[in-house]
Amino acid sequence: MDANARQTETSASTILAVNNIEVIYNHVILVLKGVSLTVPEGGIVALLGANGAGKTTTLKAVSNLLQAERGDVTKGNIVFKGEQVQALSPSDLVRRGCIQVMEGRHCFGHLTIEENLLTGAFTRRDGDAAVKASLEKVYAYFPRLRERRNSQAGYTSGGEQQMCAIGRALMSKPNMILLDEPSMGLAPQLVEEIFEIVKELNEKEGVSFLLAEQNTNVALRYATYGYIMESGRIVLDGAAKALRENEDVKEFYLGVGGEGRKSFRNVKHYKRRKRWLA
Repeated sequence: MDANARQTETSASTILAVNNIEVIYNHVILVLKGVSLTVPEGGIVALLGANGAGKTTTLKAVSNLLQAERGDVTKGNIVFKGEQVQALSPSDLVRRGCIQVMEGRHCFGHLTIEENLLTGAFTRRDGDAAVKASLEKVYAYFPRLRERRNSQAGYTSGGEQQMCAIGRALMSKPNMILLDEPSMGLAPQLVEEIFEIVKELNEKEGVSFLLAEQNTNVALRYATYGYIMESGRIVLDGAAKALRENEDVKEFYLGVGGEGRKSFRNVKHYKRRKRWLA
């Protein structure tokens, strides 16, 4: 099927469709092999897998950040809100409503929390009053950021920096946020707090989320659908509830039963749906 046919086939209720993409770094290293996934409008989709499975590369392919790391989408296409976007610059994609929150938070340490948040509105052209209203909305979702608004971000806690990074993304008025490892380095209580806010943003603001996460247990409690990656390929996908109840997922990713970590490729009774070209 050609690119135009794929684009026509994309459902109106699908905000993001990644169609059989291949990613190569430095013109040599094949990292993603035929990855396909969809995110419904207003949905929360989890991209799961161990470190090095290809989750972050998938998000960067969507947000067009690969070229900064000498990476390229060499096959397939990416459709956001009905239009192919793989040729757009990252700032153009932000203007269209899709933004990524990077792994490791990446706040500007020398700026205050409020200054960090305001940098998220740099692509907007709707005036100071609208930006101020968005800032107040961010503070409503993250009361702790209001308390620390004049503190240098580099001297705040990891949880506060993660809240700042998500709040900064919200300042761009996105339709969709790509959230990379939001639980990394955070205490369990803070992880729950972050995911509760994600759920609230999804339900109240209608923001769609594609979140890459190693913490499968938490991710599948908040997501509606999930994809599991291994070695640059999607090896299993399904409704979050079905994945939570899948015996292989329980053993490999939720720590229930079995001895040691295995691979889906070694499970003979697993009938995966082929998602890449032969």
